[in-house]
Amino acid sequence: MSAQICSADDGDAQLADTFPWLAGALLVVEASEVIRLRLEKLARCEADANEEAELMVTEKIVAALEATASLMAGASPAEIVDRYREHVAANARRLSV
Repeated sequence: MSAQICSADDGDAQLADTFPWLAGALLVVEASEVIRLRLEKLARCEADANEEAELMVTEKIVAALEATASLMAGASPAEIVDRYREHVAANARRLSV
C-alpha cells in the first residue's frame, strides 16, 4: 500500500498538516530561483535592471510590514509563510517571461 501525501484537490493544506516544515523548505527553494532570475537580469544589465533592483528592496519592506501586520492580527506563522510563497511565485512568473 502506498501512502499518498496529497492530491491536486488537497493542495498545500494537507502537506502543511503532515509536514509543517515543508512550506518553509519550499519557500527556500522557490526564493532561490527568484534570486537566480534577478541576478541574471542584473548581470546582463538589462534595460529594466535598475527598476528591478529598486522593486526588490521595496518588495522586501512591504512584505515585512505585511507579515508584521498579519502576525499582530493573529495570523499563524504557516499563514505568513504561505503568503510569502504567493509573493515569490508572482515574482517567478514575472521574471520568467
